[in-house]
Amino acid sequence: MATKQPASHELTEQHASSTAQRQSFWLLCAALVLTKLGDLLASPKIVLTWLLGSVGASPALISMLVPIRESGSMIPQIAIGAWANRFVHRKGLWQLGALIQGLAVLGMMLALWRLTGNAAGYTVLALLVLFSLARALCSVTIKDIQGKVIIKQQRGRLSGYAASLAGALTFIISLLFFIDARSISTGAYLWLLLTAGLLWLIAGLLFFTLREPAGECRPPGNNKFSAIKNAWQLLNQDRRFRHFVLSRALLMGSALSAPFILLLAQNRQAETSTFALFLLASSLASSLSASIWGLMADQSSRRVMLLGGVLAALSCMAVWLAELQLNDAPVWLYALFYLSLSIAHEGVRIGRQTYLVNMAGGVKRTDYVSVSNTVIGTLLLLMGGITAFVASMSVPAVVLFLGLMGLAGSWSTWRMAET
Repeated sequence: MATKQPASHELTEQHASSTAQRQSFWLLCAALVLTKLGDLLASPKIVLTWLLGSVGASPALISMLVPIRESGSMIPQIAIGAWANRFVHRKGLWQLGALIQGLAVLGMMLALWRLTGNAAGYTVLALLVLFSLARALCSVTIKDIQGKVIIKQQRGRLSGYAASLAGALTFIISLLFFIDARSISTGAYLWLLLTAGLLWLIAGLLFFTLREPAGECRPPGNNKFSAIKNAWQLLNQDRRFRHFVLSRALLMGSALSAPFILLLAQNRQAETSTFALFLLASSLASSLSASIWGLMADQSSRRVMLLGGVLAALSCMAVWLAELQLNDAPVWLYALFYLSLSIAHEGVRIGRQTYLVNMAGGVKRTDYVSVSNTVIGTLLLLMGGITAFVASMSVPAVVLFLGLMGLAGSWSTWRMAET
């Protein structure tokens, strides 16, 4: 008996669908690589701190760069997510966010070129607030876009490939700018900001070619506090989501502990080579591990979060033991710990992103992203105050505390359900 063959038009539709998925995958990957590289070139931890210091801005203003950059892009996401839910297409919203981020970075470059002292500092901080709000818009919308155009089995590798490519480029840039750091001028760092701003603009232009299907939308609520009410109800009623937010909060140590490890190394050897070694370790971690974590996340994003959390906790414990037992520990040992921690953080980040995208679709996915990021952004400010207080007494104690918190987060992640 002859087997029935698919109709020719069905084969054409299947091929067209497969081609569209591949195009969407690599288009999103290219856009993410551009924005991740832009993040590096405009890094508040490195580039903006260096430039504000060189123009004479006060240390108090410089200390606000990282909190504004991180929490400022997370806390507003409940309100931004509620607004984004009104639209069936989110591509244009992501493009708007990319455009604002690019223009904000270009504005920082101009401010640092023409202004000095606290005038430059206040201007950069104001533009960084604008940048963070636009970043929040991109963060809310990109998860929904990925969920609509990328199949579930490829979402983890998308984040992994993008991070690996960006990490490889970071590695090259690190070599170019830090092999002979004494010859690097302030003007060279301004060129970094110029390039970063253009990268965001190019990423926004790339999105014009993305084919995004219509999704769900939610009409605006009658009560101006409806977004906060919905967020509370989501946390209160959705047990699986609440468990995820708890685990993510406890795993924050994979990100928060990194500066303290660098600080401990600087206390032992405050040379440019130390800084360059840590930057190279960070970029190497992304380029080598992100794609592997991404492939693993397509099989089990929960397991990736778990492994990343355990590795981060063990890295912190190792640093604490080195401080306790070794009086003359070499700087390269701390860089090795930093490499291990950076690999772990890539796993935690890719695992939680993939887990969140896989949890739901439509407006609920946007709700998950916005509510979880707002909660984590608020907790980051709280944890920043706690770690700053503890660090004033003992930096190794902070690393130990974050390591123990990571172990608790790993145990919580182990108890999470698979998506």
